[in-house]
Amino acid sequence: MSKQRSCSVLHLLLLLLLFLVLNFRSSQAQLLPDDEVQILRQISSKLNIREWNVSSNSCTGEGLINIYNRTSLSNVTCDCTFNGSTICHVTRIELKALDINGELPVEFANLTFLSAIDLARNYFSGSIPREWASLPLVLLGLLGNRIGGTIPREIGSIRTLQELVLQDNNLGGPLPRELGNLVNLRRILLTGNNFTGVLPDTFGNLRNLADFRIDGNSFSGRIPDFIGNWTRMDRLEMQGTSMEGPIPSSLSLLRNITQLRISDLNIANMPFPDLRNLTSLTDLVLRNCSIIGQIPPYIGERIRNIKRLDLSFNRLTGTIPGSMDTLTNLQFMYLTNNLLTGPVSQWLQATTFNFDISYNNFTGEVTSNCQTNNLNKIAIYSSPEDNPRINWCFKKDLPCPEKSSHYEMFINCGGQRVTFDRKQYEQETAEMSPSSFSVEDKWAISSTGDFLGNDRAAFIARTERADEDIYSTARLAPLSLKYYGRCLRKGSYTVKLHFAEIMLTTDLSNNIRGRRIFDVYIQGDKVLTDFNIAEEAGGIRKGIVKEYKNVTVTGSTLEIHLYWSGKGTTSLPVIGTYGPLISAISVTPNFDPSTGLSAGAIAGIVVGSFVAVLLILAVLWKMGYLCGDAEDKELRSLEMQTGYFTLRQIKAATGNFDPANKIGEGGFGPVYKGVLSDGSIIAVKQLSAKSKQGNREFVNEIGMLSALQHPHLVRLHGCCIEGHQLLLIYEYMENNSLARALFGKRREDQSLNLDWPTRLKICLGIAKGLAYLHEESVLKIVHRDMKATNVLLDEDLTAKISDFGLAKLDEEENTHISTRIAGTIGYMAPEYAMRGYLTEKADVYSFGVVALEIVSGKSNTNYRPKDEFVYLLDWAYVLQEQGNLLDLVDPSLGTKYSKKEALKMLNIGLLCSNPSPTLRPAMSAVVSMLEGHIPVQAPLVVRGSMTDHMRLKAFEKLSQDSQTQSSNYSHDSQTPDLSMDGPWVDSSVSLQGNKNRDSSSSKLLSN
Repeated sequence: MSKQRSCSVLHLLLLLLLFLVLNFRSSQAQLLPDDEVQILRQISSKLNIREWNVSSNSCTGEGLINIYNRTSLSNVTCDCTFNGSTICHVTRIELKALDINGELPVEFANLTFLSAIDLARNYFSGSIPREWASLPLVLLGLLGNRIGGTIPREIGSIRTLQELVLQDNNLGGPLPRELGNLVNLRRILLTGNNFTGVLPDTFGNLRNLADFRIDGNSFSGRIPDFIGNWTRMDRLEMQGTSMEGPIPSSLSLLRNITQLRISDLNIANMPFPDLRNLTSLTDLVLRNCSIIGQIPPYIGERIRNIKRLDLSFNRLTGTIPGSMDTLTNLQFMYLTNNLLTGPVSQWLQATTFNFDISYNNFTGEVTSNCQTNNLNKIAIYSSPEDNPRINWCFKKDLPCPEKSSHYEMFINCGGQRVTFDRKQYEQETAEMSPSSFSVEDKWAISSTGDFLGNDRAAFIARTERADEDIYSTARLAPLSLKYYGRCLRKGSYTVKLHFAEIMLTTDLSNNIRGRRIFDVYIQGDKVLTDFNIAEEAGGIRKGIVKEYKNVTVTGSTLEIHLYWSGKGTTSLPVIGTYGPLISAISVTPNFDPSTGLSAGAIAGIVVGSFVAVLLILAVLWKMGYLCGDAEDKELRSLEMQTGYFTLRQIKAATGNFDPANKIGEGGFGPVYKGVLSDGSIIAVKQLSAKSKQGNREFVNEIGMLSALQHPHLVRLHGCCIEGHQLLLIYEYMENNSLARALFGKRREDQSLNLDWPTRLKICLGIAKGLAYLHEESVLKIVHRDMKATNVLLDEDLTAKISDFGLAKLDEEENTHISTRIAGTIGYMAPEYAMRGYLTEKADVYSFGVVALEIVSGKSNTNYRPKDEFVYLLDWAYVLQEQGNLLDLVDPSLGTKYSKKEALKMLNIGLLCSNPSPTLRPAMSAVVSMLEGHIPVQAPLVVRGSMTDHMRLKAFEKLSQDSQTQSSNYSHDSQTPDLSMDGPWVDSSVSLQGNKNRDSSSSKLLSN
């Protein structure tokens, strides 16, 4: 008995010993190596993650605090199976929606076992570290940040990578070919960036791809045939990519695909693609692809699981196939804006789902009324207006069912009745859906589309932090939003569209999350392309008004159409945040509503007046008061989008050109301030008419300016040509020129607050204006005299480029040599000043000089810190070489500026003013640099060469000549102090060999 008891005690002792050993081993197990502990501490300190308390025991849950809730996630995952389960390594880091700022940590590259990085929905900036390419990553997720630059080609060496999620950032440039080496990739999400170029042919190697999304980029070329290699594809999205059609036939090989979305292709027309083998499709979007022909019957016969079908904004003809009646899962169908015919099927009229068949050519009768919340049928008939059996809303052009009596409307989109600018804006709070139409007395509204990935998204946005009540609400739509002015009287109207971005933020600050981009049409004409509210307004919750005069109503309906073309971000701040948005609309007449004249009487008066004007003009021309034959032909050949002013109007506005109203003096003549009879303030440039050459320059300036309208160009209101008077009428710029604001003689009460954000805004505005002139306008224009005096500032200190009288159209295809060099000493590019070689890179050089002036507050031609330095630019080269470039910053700013932004702008200035034109960036690239979309490479400038010495001596000689001319000009001028007081001061020098040099007027700026 005692023996058995002894055995039992022995067993218990052995079990206890085993427990102690195991407990000891477990206490020593799962330790995180010291180097990884230090790396995590560095990362947490750099990113200011206070919740982390990293230690060697973090992987046991004792030290590292994880955050899990509905909106945020902070998690570090370890693998503790190493070295007999005694050592742990960090394998996964997730930091989601934590509002983290700063650049992406290069230190991640030192966590050599890291296989997943997910940093979605933060404020990370900078570029993707190429050092990360050394990691065995399976997932790289950076969705919804502010990451710029390009994708490092080194990423193509991460052969383990399966998911590359870079959606909704500021990445740009072409996609690296090396990404085609990632043969294990299953997902590539690049939507909502600024990528360019063609899809690399190496992408044909990615045969494991199941999810490929590139919406909202700026690619070029056709959709490639190699997409047929992606036979495992489940989701393919190419909306708003700027790519060309047609859709390749190889698409039919993607038999496993369930979601296919392609939109807004650049092509004249294309047939309906053959999709008969894609029987697993649940979502099919082929929107605005210029598809012609009929809807194939295999949709419904072979493809039976469709839930969402969008074939809108094409040119489809024929009837809706009866086979579509069998689509029992169909919830959303959009066929709007096609050419479909035949009767509207009964199954369509009886649907309870969201169908939009508006704007087609159907026949027959519709039994329902106009206002519906799930079946949009407006303008579906081609029947004549006098057909009494068809309701007005189903007819083309939405004719008024009674007498057209309205002449104005004010709508508070998405909000209650509100008073704004002394006008009552009507309530507009209709319950809209993916395919709905709502009617009020003076107006109607139509909405099309559902928010992808967010079925619960509202169609009205609200904020409690708007500056004005009218901007506290807004109406939005996923795809298409139309407002109609109903029963309007025929005539000309002014339309004002009020916008404020009140959705793209998640906190109480003004931090913007994402980019909302859409187009706007009025009466079918596109008036805004790729419109970005926050960018135009200068931030979140800031109102901006777009005004359009002379909008003509010839029937009785005014249509305002807002359309999403696939651009911008789609998942910030949450999934499904995109599409057009508008706060308010006002429509007012340009005629006197109280007149009782009929349309016929008005037409008669117009015709009679027109004939009378022609007779008067003929008499004046005969008497020699109008232009000569050759000049008259030149003027008539111009299609000027300007108004015409009489000499009597201009004399009354300027007090008969009273010297007291003179605000400037230029090489082309004086500039006067004027006030029209309606109170509008204008600036009148009085051009010299002493020679036909002057008239030709006048014609040239009108022709160019009338074709150019941009937020950062001085607007031309009109002109006056009477007798020997040649006048241009511009918008008046309240704050004069940038030169006066930066370094002019100012009294205290005249000084402007050019703080750092304002200077950055001005610099970006100038860059955008030049980019428009060089690359975006119909005419390719080189300014030739870009300088601070030719940059004017309005009441909000918005920069606008002026004086295109010296600009020259680049019309020759094979030469850029100009026989007349027009420009300003200190701003002219070397190749232009010395050889007459003129390209848009000459303007880039001048912009670089102006950028340095904006940062430094010093004039390039007047600032000379030491005798051996000729210009401010020369001194900047020295400081850059010494690493002291920030010494150039205007001392008046004190410490109230961003050193990072200042250094970026200075480097951009030096990059643009590179002596070699081929090394200067295009102005569109400069805009991207200033906006942070692409990185700025600090220029490497080596001074001291003989070439540089000779160049500086040459410019010094030119500067001395210029100063001599300046002295003569100031001595002779009636207004010697106008160089800083008038916006249109021409301080340019025209060089044509040696001749005409003495006659060129030049006035250098002085502090």
